[in-house]
Amino acid sequence: MNEECSDQTKKTAENWLHGDLTKEQLIARIIRVDHAGEYGAKRIYQGQLAVLGNSSVGDTIREMEAHEQHHLDTFDQLLVERRVRPTVLTPFWHVAGFALGAVTAMMGKRAAMACTVAVEEVIEEHYYNQAKQLGEDESELRKTIEKFAEEEAHHKDTGLEHEAELAPAYKVLSKAIKSGTKVAIWLSERI
Repeated sequence: MNEECSDQTKKTAENWLHGDLTKEQLIARIIRVDHAGEYGAKRIYQGQLAVLGNSSVGDTIREMEAHEQHHLDTFDQLLVERRVRPTVLTPFWHVAGFALGAVTAMMGKRAAMACTVAVEEVIEEHYYNQAKQLGEDESELRKTIEKFAEEEAHHKDTGLEHEAELAPAYKVLSKAIKSGTKVAIWLSERI
């Protein structure tokens, strides 16, 4: 939207109702959960690399892990700048993320890629939903989130290109990982 041509510019939380999150609470929740998610994603890729680092998909996983590190560094900085506390679940995500990555990698390259597809699909949607909540007063944060959503979509596409859908029990594995990711999002927003 061109700001100069608009009579109104949407502001974050401008239609606030009693019981809704304030703008400050919403921003804190967004930064906290995105930081946790990027940390968890980095740990998933590290778990996959522990098993598949020397395989034909090792370089692909390393590239995706580097993107997640960049995203994490960005949210690390935003935590400090915006004075947002990280989730208290970080130690849990440290172990759970690595375990998820390692276990799916032990199931094979396709299962590791199925994990990537499932997680990134949920995160991409999550990021776009967050972006819709942010007004012009938070355009820089919105643009960052939209850029990261595009990169997560690319990771999802990479997983599909590496035959994720041919993983054993793909639909069951995908559904379980998506459900776990949604629970992790819900918890990290709040705790």
